[in-house]
Amino acid sequence: MIDNRIRTLSALVVAAIAGVLIGAFLPLASMLSAGQERPYRAPRTADGTPDLNGVWQAINTANWDIQGHEQRQGPLLQLGAAFSIPAGEGVVVGNEIPYQPSALATKHENAAKWLTLDPEIRCYLPGIPRATYMPYPFQIVQTPEHLLFAYAFANASRVAYMNVKVEPQIDTWMGYASGRWEGETLVIESSGFNDQTWFDRAGNFHSDALKVTERYTAVSRDALQYEATIEDPKVFTRPWQMKMPLYRRLEQPSRLWKYNCVEFAEEVVYGHLRRTPKATR
Repeated sequence: MIDNRIRTLSALVVAAIAGVLIGAFLPLASMLSAGQERPYRAPRTADGTPDLNGVWQAINTANWDIQGHEQRQGPLLQLGAAFSIPAGEGVVVGNEIPYQPSALATKHENAAKWLTLDPEIRCYLPGIPRATYMPYPFQIVQTPEHLLFAYAFANASRVAYMNVKVEPQIDTWMGYASGRWEGETLVIESSGFNDQTWFDRAGNFHSDALKVTERYTAVSRDALQYEATIEDPKVFTRPWQMKMPLYRRLEQPSRLWKYNCVEFAEEVVYGHLRRTPKATR
C-alpha cells in the first residue's frame, strides 16, 4: 500500500514538473516561430517603398581579394605592414570564380603586375560591384523615380532608373542601371560597362560583356544584405555570385567625404607624357 502511494506521488511530481517546463517552453517557442514568420520590414518612404537612404559601408577584405585568402606580404618590402594583405574569408559564394582557361591566365598575370595594372592605382572609376565594397563609404539617396549612389572613391556616382529599362548607349565605367522593387528587396540590373575595371587588387577582372544584378535587402535598421550576380560569357563559364552585409554609418551627422584621388595619380597616369629637355650639343 505504501509503495503504491509513493509511486502515485512520484508520478504526480513528475507530471507537475513537466507541466511547468512545457508552460515555460511554449511562449519561447511561440516567440521563435513568430520571429521566423516575420522578417524585418524596413521603414517606408513617402511612396511606400523600403527606405534605404543613408551612408553605408562594407567591412571586409574584398577589395584586396574577393576570394578567401591568407595574409601575405605586400608588394614593397620598404612599406612593411602598411601595404601587406590581411587574411579574409572572401565574399564569393562557394569561393570559386568560374574562369575560362585563357581568362584565368590573364587573371594570374594581372595579379603578378597588380601594382602597375590595377585601375585603383590610377584612380579610375571603380565600377560595379567593386565600388560597393571598397574600404570607403557610399551614400544612397532615394526618390520614387531614381536612386542616386554616390561613392567616396574617385567621386564616383551612378543613377538607377526605377521601373524603366535603360538601354546602354556607350560603354561606361559605372554602367547603365535599371531598378525595381521585389517586396523588401531592391533589384538593380546594370550593363554597358567597359573592360577597364577590376573586381579587386588580386587581378579578378571582366570584359565589356559584363552584366551585374544587385540585390539590396534591409535585415535591420542599420544593416543591408547585399548580393551581386556576375555574368560575362567572354570571361566566365557561368554566372557566379558575391554576398556580404553592408552597415550604416552611425555618426551624427553622417556625411560622405569625397576622396578625389586624381591628383595623386597624375604622375602614374601621365608621367610618361612629360616633356623632357633635348640633350644639349
